Amino acid sequence: MSKRALIFGICGQDGVYLARLLRDQGYEVHGTSRDKEMANTSGLQRMGVLGDVTIHSAALLDFRSVLQVIGDVRPDEIYNLAGQSSVGLSFAQPVETFEGIILGTLNILECLRFLKLPARFYNATSGEVFGNTETPADETTPFRPRSPYGVAKSTAFWTVANYRESYGIFACSGILFNHESPLRPARFVTQKIVRGAVDIADKLTDRLTLGNIDVARDWGWAPDYVDAMARILKQDEPDDFVVATGTSTTLTEFVSTVFDYLGLDWKAHVESAPELMRPTDIRVSVGNPAKAKAKLGWAAEVKMPQIVHRLVDAELERRQSKCVTQAAR
Repeated sequence: MSKRALIFGICGQDGVYLARLLRDQGYEVHGTSRDKEMANTSGLQRMGVLGDVTIHSAALLDFRSVLQVIGDVRPDEIYNLAGQSSVGLSFAQPVETFEGIILGTLNILECLRFLKLPARFYNATSGEVFGNTETPADETTPFRPRSPYGVAKSTAFWTVANYRESYGIFACSGILFNHESPLRPARFVTQKIVRGAVDIADKLTDRLTLGNIDVARDWGWAPDYVDAMARILKQDEPDDFVVATGTSTTLTEFVSTVFDYLGLDWKAHVESAPELMRPTDIRVSVGNPAKAKAKLGWAAEVKMPQIVHRLVDAELERRQSKCVTQAAR
């Protein structure tokens, strides 16, 4: 019989790509949304997965709701990809960020303990837990988060570790550094840059306003990273893994690559605004994926500048498709 997976947050970027991967591996895939009738399934439809998944209504902050969906589905594997995912937004909504990430993770773990279900649990955490990384961070690097999002992810990480050690639950965390795809919402800076640059190329505007562009990040490709998630739950013993490319790129370099690809000079169009600066920010964020390579056989296949080229190509294709649709009406 095929294995059954339950993805909390199936409609988000990682949830969509993971659903496609697990379906292709022969899984029966289930997912959750706060209200399945109102779920934004455009990503699942775009990736050709919507007809192959079952979506359930569940709210992570409602213990009974989580208990019911886990009890009904009885999954072999559970992936927690839900919760507020924007670092910038976490400064404006710290309480919601804490509740969604920490209590949501705790509710899933408590349901597994209560039901005595032998499911394997994957929890998505973030390279933001490390704060500034002067050298690439690995699984032994101390946590020094610099945002409400990073603090919440740090707490969820140790909650998972505690349940694994205290209750014998097969629970793992993936410490994922930045990873992008065309499914990223427009509020993320990578999409803001790509869409803003294409707007300038299309002469819809002449300016792109950003915050601090001197920061450096370790950017990967989302479909690569969900492959690491699935591999983590296929290990003989539960463990935690850093998932990253191992190289960092400044936001200035990211901007330059986007504009160069469109034949534009970024310096003629990009400006920084103090009001877009975060209260605290990470100067450099880069991970060391050596353990993932050694134990999972995983390594990032897509890196910069290919990531930028794919994002720009996808945005150009999206706009062309939109124009064709409008013309047909």
